Amino acid sequence: MDQTLSDQRNAINYIEFNVRDIQKSKAFYQHLGWTFIDFGSAYCEFNSGALKGGFAQSDNVKSSGGVLIILYSHDLEGSLQRVKDAGAKIVQEIFSFPGGRRFHFQDLDGYELAIWSE
Repeated sequence: MDQTLSDQRNAINYIEFNVRDIQKSKAFYQHLGWTFIDFGSAYCEFNSGALKGGFAQSDNVKSSGGVLIILYSHDLEGSLQRVKDAGAKIVQEIFSFPGGRRFHFQDLDGYELAIWSE
């Protein structure tokens, strides 16, 4: 059986967040340019332009630990300002690392994400 390398991997395809309030989460991530499709009142799909995922309304919101999701931006300073304007808590201001620069923030439900750029 001849498979390409991409067929042999289990690539990340979708990310799902449990959130307390879908409308507030949508308003927050809309500042980053994400779009949404509602599937009832307790679930919506988001599209970041690079990856799709979902918001599931839940009282069981994991707000610490877990995987760090890292977004990419061509305008790091602009992205920092947008997440601040949306109400994010900045966990780590912009810093340099081998390969680029990034910052970390917490969204409204306490999920920590990062945004990086070259």
